[in-house]
Amino acid sequence: MKHIIKRISVIGDGSWGTTLAVYLARKGFDVALWGPFEDYLRQVQATRINSKFLPDIEIPESVSMTHDLTTALHQTDLVVLALPSKYIMRILKKIAREDIGRKVFLSVIKGIEYKTLTCMSQVIKRELGKVPLAVLSGPTIAREVALGIPSSAVIASEDPRLAQKLQDVFNSDRFRIYTNSDVIGLELGGSLKNIIAIACGVCDGLGFGTNAKAAILSRGLAEIARLGHAMGARADTFAGLAGLGDLVTTCISSQSRNRYVGEQLGRGESITSILNSMDMVAEGVETVRAAVRLSKRYKISMPITTEVYRIIYQKKKPQNAVQALMTRKVKSE
Repeated sequence: MKHIIKRISVIGDGSWGTTLAVYLARKGFDVALWGPFEDYLRQVQATRINSKFLPDIEIPESVSMTHDLTTALHQTDLVVLALPSKYIMRILKKIAREDIGRKVFLSVIKGIEYKTLTCMSQVIKRELGKVPLAVLSGPTIAREVALGIPSSAVIASEDPRLAQKLQDVFNSDRFRIYTNSDVIGLELGGSLKNIIAIACGVCDGLGFGTNAKAAILSRGLAEIARLGHAMGARADTFAGLAGLGDLVTTCISSQSRNRYVGEQLGRGESITSILNSMDMVAEGVETVRAAVRLSKRYKISMPITTEVYRIIYQKKKPQNAVQALMTRKVKSE
């Protein structure tokens, strides 16, 4: 069936959801932006600025805003799911009660469901059935995309025609989009890199140099690829934008919330105080719990991931975690 996309609904008014709403509206699409808090959404609608998540970026008047899901989904052709992973189940159950017909769904969520150890596309299919579905991921700092700074990303789907259709929707001379069929690889790359970004942030907080960060980044990519291969992903996916590209961006950007969490941990702050001070969600904090369980299920060695988990959930001192990594039994690369 041919999918004609004219009207797009973005579910989630965080930094990435708002950015995509702004970007798509600038491209001429009819866009609706849904947010969970009516009072805050009214404020954004009045000022046309999402001051909490995307300050100083004006939201075009053509972007309508609503906190009502039925209104957001009415006569829409494409639904972009841009919520933190821990909230998606609640919203999917509400969406499932709506008339979704043959709407196309695009997930831009980076996380793994802890209870079932499944990626977001699998969660969406479980709740909504066999809807036309794709995933977008890559090195996409929201503010840079919103400012029109050249960026690239990948759209993956089991249906190559759907991936190409969405490529046409999102591609521009400022946002270059590639296609891929490796959905699980795309999602694992986008989710697991947040854990490695926390580890790189710890290095920053401890005052280490680029040598340490480069080692964490490269060995972290090896961990991601090992688990990905065991779970059926393709190796070349992790060498591309959704793997290495996204990892580098998240590990080095000053705007990376996961790197920030790691930096504060390295400086001795508790995870509770760090998270309480943040409006935005650092997905790596939750994802590392699932990743440790997956590493045990598939018998994959993930020492960096394990140490990040111990720092966050077992209150291990960052210096001791570094020592544990540096004194592991030597081996070939």
